[in-house]
Amino acid sequence: MSELQKSFAKAKLAKLPPEASPIPMHPRDEDDSESTSSTGTVVPSPSRQLFARSRGSNSTETLNWTDFFTQELFLVQNTDSARITHHVYLTPPTSSGPLFVMHHGAGSSGLSFATCAEEIRKILPKAGILSLDARHHGQTLVTTTASDEGPVEFDLSLETLTRDVVFVIHETQSKMGWESLPEIVLVGHSLGGAVITDVAKKGDLGPTLLAYAVLDVVEGSAMDALQSMEKYLATRPSRFPSLSSGIEWHTRSRTIRNRTSARVSVPSLLREEPRPTDPSKPWIWRTNLAETKPFWENWFIGLSKKFLEARGGKLLLLAGTDRLDKELMIGQMQGKYQLQVFPEAGHFIQEDQPVKTAQVLVDFYKRNDRSALVLPPKVADMQASAAMKQGVGSVSGFGGEFHKP
Repeated sequence: MSELQKSFAKAKLAKLPPEASPIPMHPRDEDDSESTSSTGTVVPSPSRQLFARSRGSNSTETLNWTDFFTQELFLVQNTDSARITHHVYLTPPTSSGPLFVMHHGAGSSGLSFATCAEEIRKILPKAGILSLDARHHGQTLVTTTASDEGPVEFDLSLETLTRDVVFVIHETQSKMGWESLPEIVLVGHSLGGAVITDVAKKGDLGPTLLAYAVLDVVEGSAMDALQSMEKYLATRPSRFPSLSSGIEWHTRSRTIRNRTSARVSVPSLLREEPRPTDPSKPWIWRTNLAETKPFWENWFIGLSKKFLEARGGKLLLLAGTDRLDKELMIGQMQGKYQLQVFPEAGHFIQEDQPVKTAQVLVDFYKRNDRSALVLPPKVADMQASAAMKQGVGSVSGFGGEFHKP
């Protein structure tokens, strides 16, 4: 290199800004694939290593589920033809805290609620979170019984998924040794919204079901979207060279707009083929969404009506008001449910905006919390109190007599 070239290079380098040092904190931006939009120091939980590598906004390093939940459970269910090993992520509630039961959408997993679960616990530490992997998703496995050596039945009907949720909740209660179920808030995203609405409508959880929240799915727009689903599936990658590349695709395509969430949820969506047909891209989808096509209409038909009619508090959280159908518009004007819109989020609301989603869910729980209700006094007690003040000897006809001492 000539002296002239060296001088030119030094001049250029002198104009560059100094290298930024890493920030030793856990980034909590809502859309960290694009920019850092929030500030504030986050105190790590006791289970985290204070000086561990931070969750950098540009990293594609995977995050472990243990950063977000305290334990996982494998719950076995036997039927006449299959053995289902349900997998759930759990952080148990403490004292009188509620249990948020999360159900993900088609093709996703229980870890799609990981970052949201973490934020809920920050706001409401006594709350418990149970986030399940639906059958044929995540680590929930369906195998044939010893008496049936045929192929595993691929059953993702709404009726089957609804029964699975009820089984998982009661089996978790048994596994954890809870004398009774805590107050439950059901939360479902996309397909999960249809499932938890069906659970609420059927009333299988009885009075323990406090309220239910549906994230970014309504009947009208869901049925319309099914028309283009096959086209979407044909355009997305079928294989990835690594987990990091899978995370990168989800954030670059803005399928998931929060890189932290993508780093924990995406690895659960992919699996490595033992003998890959393409050795350069051994990672494939765990759930073949094309195989779920026979169930698409079954999931969403009648959803709006059930959502409005089921007992319990109702919350609809959408990424845009254009998703509302006529029935829900009328219900909203009549004040039948709470509506919250996050226009800055994509379809995966709980992943794109975990902080805001958590705050809305906690506020929703508090508005429906029965223990916070102050009931008016009974008529008999009011009459008795009035009689004492007026010096009346006794009052009858209101559930018994009151005698002045």
